[in-house]
Amino acid sequence: MTQSTNAPPKPNAPGSGPAPQDGGLSIQGGAAILAPIQAFPNGVPANALVLIPLGPNGQQVEKEIVNGPVAVTMEQVWKLLGFNGPAVQVQDDQGRPIAIGRDDLLAGLEKHWTENQEDLDRGRIYSQELMKYEFPAKAEAVLAKIVARGGDGNDWLALGVAQLAQEKLDKAEGTLKGAQNLMKDNPYPSLHLAKLFHAKNDAKAERDSVERAIQIQPGNVDAWAYLFNFVKESESEDKAVAAIEELANVPVNAKTAAPFVALQGFYAGDETTRDKAIGFAKRGVERSPADPIPLIVLSALYGQSGKLDEVIKLLAPHEALMQQDVRIAHNYFQALFQARDMQKLTALLNKLATSPNREVKQFAIEQSRGLQQMLQQQQAALAAAATQK
Repeated sequence: MTQSTNAPPKPNAPGSGPAPQDGGLSIQGGAAILAPIQAFPNGVPANALVLIPLGPNGQQVEKEIVNGPVAVTMEQVWKLLGFNGPAVQVQDDQGRPIAIGRDDLLAGLEKHWTENQEDLDRGRIYSQELMKYEFPAKAEAVLAKIVARGGDGNDWLALGVAQLAQEKLDKAEGTLKGAQNLMKDNPYPSLHLAKLFHAKNDAKAERDSVERAIQIQPGNVDAWAYLFNFVKESESEDKAVAAIEELANVPVNAKTAAPFVALQGFYAGDETTRDKAIGFAKRGVERSPADPIPLIVLSALYGQSGKLDEVIKLLAPHEALMQQDVRIAHNYFQALFQARDMQKLTALLNKLATSPNREVKQFAIEQSRGLQQMLQQQQAALAAAATQK
């Protein structure tokens, strides 16, 4: 929905096409028109959405529409629906998804935190949401209190990220180095330090930081992707690929698929380079055949290229992994479905339905129902066609 400041459409001039229906209003996509129901004496348009104000927030706009249709901004739409700020999805105490205004959510979390600032988890949840909705200054204030009350390495990392988001580079550097000392096995303090040194135009420190992140966790795809972008921007794309391959072949990195999973990501989105992406993804699978990530990536690339037989051939030996990873199960199911191999589909869903993984089991149940409904519809259509004959 976009804001429109144009006047309502007028009836077409003679010879310019059919006149609009529904009381002279021709409603199409690209704009939102707010009007009282009396503006549609011939009936509400089929593509209209009915907006009913739920509270006093809509009074001002209600007064305006007395004079005719008006354009509304998205902010006004949220107010008309009774939300303070854009609607965001959360879960109620029963785990059900509900919509709430962003500002109401943040106000509730702030109240929860201020009621008991000894409960650091309250502050952590509040600061996470503040960062999510791009309020880093408020998040920094909350995280500073958490760190002062004995927060852990993750709290130091979050504080450094909040400071970095505000370009407080010197403060962020000290904080992120503190996080690095507290979490020696976590690559993300080093990765965020790399971003900080990029902002400081310190290329050597930036590269040292990203290579340290890879050293800490060779299987971290984000770190390999950062290194590729760094070399590509500072030198060239070919040299970036060469740098990844060289570091990937160091003995300590020889068994991880991460460098090639990272590389394929830079070529997967363009149809003209998808074969190159497939080549890198294959190398990832060859390095770590039981790793679900390269299997997911390569099967998705095959699927995008319409190579259903390759997807089936790749994933068929990995039904045990499908019992634990719904993403692999999904890709295999889709390939079998498009290939119309109902026998294998049924056998797969029966196996997945026994999975100890809740997500996989739910996937199998939902797909079984959908498949059953589709088959019933096909049988009803065939029966109707036969009756007509």
